[in-house]
Amino acid sequence: MNRPFAVMLLAALAAVAGVIGIIDVLRFLGFLSIAQLGPVEFYGTSIIGAIMAAIVAAIWFWVMLMLWRLDPRGWIFVVVIAIVYLIFDFVAVLGGTTWQAMALSIIVNVVALILALLPGTKKAFGQ
Repeated sequence: MNRPFAVMLLAALAAVAGVIGIIDVLRFLGFLSIAQLGPVEFYGTSIIGAIMAAIVAAIWFWVMLMLWRLDPRGWIFVVVIAIVYLIFDFVAVLGGTTWQAMALSIIVNVVALILALLPGTKKAFGQ
């Protein structure tokens, strides 16, 4: 399989997004101190938030595998999940969470969305 570099980078970003999801699970459960990032005011400590973050993390890891295999469903998931996650990140900021606490997630999702929408990436997935 001949994978374009952008697709390989997109798969790596999906893995990073999955790791961010795991970090979010730990933040929601109160196990991870994020004093250096600022408080997560909007969500706080929440079992439901932890479950949702775990589901999103699992989806990102699944998407990473689909991207690596050049499965067109992986491309669709990246676009949809990146947009949804960006919406949630901005809602969290509007709810009082600091930009510093959400910056990594926002950057990863914006870059993933840009890479997914490049013409070469879309062509690799038959879009």
